[in-house]
Amino acid sequence: MAQAKAYKELDTMTFREASTELEQIVRSLESGELELEDALACYERGVALLTSLRERLSGAEQKVRVLLDASQEVVAPDTTAAPSTAFLSE
Repeated sequence: MAQAKAYKELDTMTFREASTELEQIVRSLESGELELEDALACYERGVALLTSLRERLSGAEQKVRVLLDASQEVVAPDTTAAPSTAFLSE
């Protein structure tokens, strides 16, 4: 059995780092070459990574929705107060 791998804390990982590690875990599990205990440890880590990634995506989607809503609430400038140019050509 391989020694337990020291994993980086999820909170300190970037989205890309977490995604890359998850991809590596999936490849390892799909290879079928891991011992049962190692496969279970990898699976557990993969679930934690996936949960973290989903939470981050959900948070990012919420931020985008808020920004989109805010941008749609921007009122067009009031041009009725601008001076009329109708009489300039007369």
